[in-house]
Amino acid sequence: MSIKDIAEKVGVSVSTVSRVLNRPDYKCSSKELREQIFAVAREMNYVPNESAKNLRSGKSKKSEPYRISILVTRTGSSETDPFFNELIGFIQTEINKNMCMLMRIWYRPDFSDEGKCSALNIRQTVKELYNEETSDGIIIVGKCCPQVIKQLKAHWKNIVSVNRNSTNYDVDEVLCDGKKIASTAVEYLIRLGHRKIAYVGECHRESRFKGYKETLLKYNIETDIDYIIQTGLCENDGYLTMEQIIQMQDKPTGIYCANDIIAIGMLKALSKYNSRYYNPSIISSDDITESRYTKPMLTTISLPKEEMAKFTVYLLLDRLNGGHKSVIRTEIEGNLVIRNSCFPVKNMDTIEYYI
Repeated sequence: MSIKDIAEKVGVSVSTVSRVLNRPDYKCSSKELREQIFAVAREMNYVPNESAKNLRSGKSKKSEPYRISILVTRTGSSETDPFFNELIGFIQTEINKNMCMLMRIWYRPDFSDEGKCSALNIRQTVKELYNEETSDGIIIVGKCCPQVIKQLKAHWKNIVSVNRNSTNYDVDEVLCDGKKIASTAVEYLIRLGHRKIAYVGECHRESRFKGYKETLLKYNIETDIDYIIQTGLCENDGYLTMEQIIQMQDKPTGIYCANDIIAIGMLKALSKYNSRYYNPSIISSDDITESRYTKPMLTTISLPKEEMAKFTVYLLLDRLNGGHKSVIRTEIEGNLVIRNSCFPVKNMDTIEYYI
């Protein structure tokens, strides 16, 4: 099947399909259209032109292109997490660039939650995934429980994880270390004079939470249990959390959010309540597109999503081609992006929040 076939079925131009499949930064008219194009490409077993030509001419070393599936473990298909949407977009593009076939994208948020995993028959659940579509290798996007990884390894020999929480060398992985991300964020707040620093996000077996606690300890700042707020990772969770913080008697002056979308929800809550009397510094991590358009613009730790995608696909293909047998970890550093949502403690009364 060709790009032209996909375009005809979706009802868009060939150029639109080409841009969506090959350019992760292409601004499609809607998220739904982008997802529909990729879904039709998978349904029609789309093979990039160069790979198809090689198959016909006999130049390919394999009888067919590698088939790759993606397992997303932090978010469900009906949920919105811009970070994972952006990262998956880069991975899809890299799969196409390397003349491989994207077979399927599974969304299993329960695989990142140990409580939910304990209620599953993991062995049977993973077996059902394996029987749905045979792939040469899979990419795990997000944190994944060890017992799930164990069962995945029983069916697939070629697995790469791209994550902020290490698999502890269970499988090949591309890691942007959550502990270092949190440490960079919290240290920046400390440099601005903050000592009442809250953490908002997941806590159990979460590297960013560990980084938060270890950094406070490093600077002899006592951890206040009231400032540790366990929550989900979506915008509404951030909104509800800020409503909770506003009611506190002794409020934090600085807040580290585990991801950008939580922070955006918090900024919206501050805007609604017109909280001029309470203006905390807010920092997060991911650097999603929306973080550049909040007012004040969100200070965050940028994760190099394009590089993460490139190394993920490279590691998987290298293992598929017999290039390595030992488990390999590639670590990529995040970078502090200073914008306007953080400021010295003495300036807390001069900032207004609105989205």
